[in-house]
Amino acid sequence: MIGNLAHIARFCLGNMAATADHFMYFAFGSNLLKERLQLANPSAIFHCTGRLKDYTLNFGLWGEHIDNRWHGGVATIEQKEGGEVWGVVWRMSNDHLASLDQQEGVDMGMYFPLEVTVETDNGALLCRTYQMNRFHACPPSPQYKQVVCLGAQQNGLPVQYMRRLEEVQTNNYSGPSILDKISQVIK
Repeated sequence: MIGNLAHIARFCLGNMAATADHFMYFAFGSNLLKERLQLANPSAIFHCTGRLKDYTLNFGLWGEHIDNRWHGGVATIEQKEGGEVWGVVWRMSNDHLASLDQQEGVDMGMYFPLEVTVETDNGALLCRTYQMNRFHACPPSPQYKQVVCLGAQQNGLPVQYMRRLEEVQTNNYSGPSILDKISQVIK
């Protein structure tokens, strides 16, 4: 029976770098920051940093005139020949696959999960990640950008890539956001 459950877990996760108890997740937006990701997914453990080739990082929304908890655009990836997106590979318990999907709004059609090959110092890894549906460009809030930049710094992404993140223009929103909740955890 246990062998069948392990087979079912591998089947449900596709060909991702997964076992019966965990999967690999490539984060490139607010989930770069450990404290942000672990709000709803406490099993996330840093595995390594990596690069997704032939993709680019963009900020936007999954529809026009959408209000969200970040009060601005959020990160997504789009295929682009010659592009690259740096991020973090997290090892996560299969028990948190549903909460990660919920955080990414899969059930609401905001993002869809996909399998990508991430280049790391130890070779290529197959990882789960997310791409926005119906992308509409929209600048991020300063708070969202801050979380992304903090996560990039926390995990030692390349300096040149961090500079690109710092150059992202924001929408100048100044009210409350999820950053307030994350800041309480960081203290």
